Amino acid sequence: MDTTKLATRFKSQFGTDPVFIARAPGRVNLIGEHTDYNDGFVLPIAIDRDIALVGQPRDDRTVRVYSTDFDQHSEFSLDHLEHDQQHEWSNYLRGVADVLQKAGHTLRGFDAVMKGNVPIASGLSSSAATEMATIMAFTAASHNTPSSLQIDGARAAQLAQRAENQFVGVNCGIMDQFISSLGRAQHALMIDCRSLGYELVPMPAGITVLVVDTTAPRTLAGSAYNQRRAECEEGARRLGVPSLRDIAVADFERRKGDLPEVIARRCAHVVHESQRVLDAVAALKRDDVATFGNLMYQSHESLRDLYEVSSKELDAVVDIARGQPGVHGARMTGAGFGGCAVALVQDQFADALARRMAAEYPRRTGRTPNIYACVASDGASWRAV
Repeated sequence: MDTTKLATRFKSQFGTDPVFIARAPGRVNLIGEHTDYNDGFVLPIAIDRDIALVGQPRDDRTVRVYSTDFDQHSEFSLDHLEHDQQHEWSNYLRGVADVLQKAGHTLRGFDAVMKGNVPIASGLSSSAATEMATIMAFTAASHNTPSSLQIDGARAAQLAQRAENQFVGVNCGIMDQFISSLGRAQHALMIDCRSLGYELVPMPAGITVLVVDTTAPRTLAGSAYNQRRAECEEGARRLGVPSLRDIAVADFERRKGDLPEVIARRCAHVVHESQRVLDAVAALKRDDVATFGNLMYQSHESLRDLYEVSSKELDAVVDIARGQPGVHGARMTGAGFGGCAVALVQDQFADALARRMAAEYPRRTGRTPNIYACVASDGASWRAV
C-alpha cells in the first residue's frame, strides 16, 4: 500500500507530520480447512494487502484514530476502555489495548490515520490485520521509552486472538493472527493448531494466488460451523481420542464403519485434510506444484462431498479454474457456504484466468465476483517515517 497519501492525510487531520507507519497483512488459507478446531494443521499465506496505521505518539493515555475507509473518528482513553457501538471498527483497536494492558504492558497513546486494502467481510481476515497493525502501532508509539513493547510474533498473535475472542466477541481460531504476524514473502506458514508450532515453507517461483470472492451471502455458515464442530467432537469421543488429530488415516479407515454415517463423513474429511496439509508441505519442499495443486482439488471435493460446506458459487469457481491453462489447483477457502475460493496459477496465465472468471462466473451464478491476484508477503511490521 502507498502510504504517502496517508501521511498527507495525517497532517491534514492532526496538524503535524507522522513519525511511524505500522501495518499488517490479510491472509488466505491454501489448504487445511476445518482442521484448526480439531487440533490439526493449516497452511496459509500472508497476502500483499494490508491494514496500515500512520501515526505519532502522544504524551498522554489517549488514542485518536481516523479511519479513511469509514470516514469516521474514534477516540478512547487507555484508562477507560469500553465498546463503541457507533464505530464498531474501533473495537478491534480497543480490544488490543485491553488485552495488552491486562497482560502487564504499559501503553502510550497515539494519533493515527488508518486505511486498509484488505476487503472487509470477504474472508481475507481484515480483522486480524487490524489487530496486528494495532499491536505494531503501540510498539512504535512506545519505541525508545522505558516501557517499550517487546513482544515476539507468536505471543503477539495470541494476544490479538484474545482481543477478538474476549473484547470483540468473535470466537476465531489462531490461524489468522498467526499468519498476519509471522508471514514471510514467498513463503507459506504451516501451523500446528495444537502446539502452535510453525514452519515457513517456500512457495514455488512464478506462482500467483488468485482469490475469488464469490460475493454470495454466508447465511448458513454460523449454524453449520457449530454443527460440524459438534459432529467432530462426537466422532472423536466415539473413536476414543482427545481430538481427530490423534487418529492416523489408516486407523480411521479401519474403524470408520463403527461410526454413524454422517459422523463418519465429517471425520473422514478432517482426518484426511490434516494429512493433506502435511503432504502439501512435503510437495512444496520438493517444488512439486502439480502434487500440491491436486491436493487442493482433493480438499475441495472433500469439503463439498464429505463436510458439505461448499456452495454452487464456490463449486463454480473451482470448476472454471480447473479447465484453464496454467492452473495447478483450486479450492474453497474459509468456513464455506460463500466467501472465497483460491486458485494457484502460473504468473503468465493469471490475467487470463481472472478475465475468464469475470466473464464465466456471472453466467453460471448471476453474481459478480471480486477477484484479487495475490502473492505471499511479509507479516506485521512497523518503521519510522
